[in-house]
Amino acid sequence: MTDSTIPARRAPHVATLRRTLPGLLRDPLGTLVGLADASPGQIVQLNLGTIRPYLVAEPAHVQHVLRDNAANYTRAGDSMMWKSVKKLAGDGILSEGPHWEASRRRLQPHFTAKRIDAAVDDLSRAISDAVDELAVPARDGVPVDAASEISRIICKAVIRVFFGDKIPVADGVRVVAEQDTVATALRFRLLTPFMPDAVPMPGDRAFRRAVQNIDDILLPLVRAERARDDGGDDIVASLARARDAQGHKLDEQRVRDDLVSMFATTTETTYVVLTWLFPLLEQLPDVAARLYEEIDRVVGPGEVISREQLGELRYTRMVLDELVRAYPSGWLVPRTAIADDVIGGTQIKAGGTIVLSPYVTQRLARFWDRPAVFDPERFAPGAPKRAHRYAYYPFGGGAHQCIGQYLFQLEAPLIVATLLSRFRYRLCTPGMPTPQLAASLRPKERVPLLLTPHRQPALA
Repeated sequence: MTDSTIPARRAPHVATLRRTLPGLLRDPLGTLVGLADASPGQIVQLNLGTIRPYLVAEPAHVQHVLRDNAANYTRAGDSMMWKSVKKLAGDGILSEGPHWEASRRRLQPHFTAKRIDAAVDDLSRAISDAVDELAVPARDGVPVDAASEISRIICKAVIRVFFGDKIPVADGVRVVAEQDTVATALRFRLLTPFMPDAVPMPGDRAFRRAVQNIDDILLPLVRAERARDDGGDDIVASLARARDAQGHKLDEQRVRDDLVSMFATTTETTYVVLTWLFPLLEQLPDVAARLYEEIDRVVGPGEVISREQLGELRYTRMVLDELVRAYPSGWLVPRTAIADDVIGGTQIKAGGTIVLSPYVTQRLARFWDRPAVFDPERFAPGAPKRAHRYAYYPFGGGAHQCIGQYLFQLEAPLIVATLLSRFRYRLCTPGMPTPQLAASLRPKERVPLLLTPHRQPALA
């Protein structure tokens, strides 16, 4: 299948190693954005020596890979990060083919809009309880780590709502920390995808230890649930009693793979993305003031946010939409071409590596006005419609679009509004942290916060 919109064949723009290496080492994200901006309508081939991946940034080309001819572009096999992801998550919803399809069918019912909407009250209550625990360090003037506290709040919420309180919150926080280790350990393999697994690389040992630690926490839970089979409707219970296409109960490994994938899906994006919010707001006092005003107006002191209040947090929603434009967690989406194809007139050979990047596409100057500026007004209800559907795809696209997207859209504003209705903060280390290129885009430095109580509930 070929892209018929541009019938003429054209060579890709080739970014040579000599010209791009200094920039990729100094500022890899900025360099990739610059290459794509300088090549409108073109595929950019990155000459990295032994490998020459194609950077696909044009929205129409992204759509071709993720939707129009998605069957030709696989994330299975040994392309870039997927072989490492498989070592963590196995053959489940983060894989490809029949195993992925089966996992998606098993897990999708837990993430329908109807089911998540029904869980809003429970999510909000759990988030409120978790945020209340910050009153002690706020009172005592003890700094807290933004990423650690956001991960704890998320764990308390998703464990209660999706995992039936079957995972202790402390264990959930440990799993998130190990996921963080996995994501950062993968960066060495991401930078050298041509390196065989047999060749030791920095990060390999930390990766293996983190996967083992995750198994040590979750496998006993899987075994206990398979033995108990209590008929619950949480994710753990439904996986324990799930059947394969032949009617047999899933084996322990398959249940484990799906459970690991689901824990990552329900925690990773929200925790990573929200960590960027705190330093951003300190840089943008006008945005912060408008966000605080809306939250204070909608949410009373100490209140558990209701569904109705959540619907009124319109500017909060705009801030979060802009946040995942500027700092998408899934910044890198590699694919491998199964057969020859043509994208935008450029011949793609079978076996070629395709690199999609929401970060790059969402900062293209020809699709976004002042793309480096953080501007929530882009997502105002009356804002002009985007020029192309795939100019903005922070949660991926096509059949593999993130199953947890709708959860993020409810969970993230609940966390932000609950936290900022009760506390104000200042950064212990002013300034924006450096982006770290890992399996997901995260701040390289820690973001410690000093919280102060904002409002107290009125006495009865």
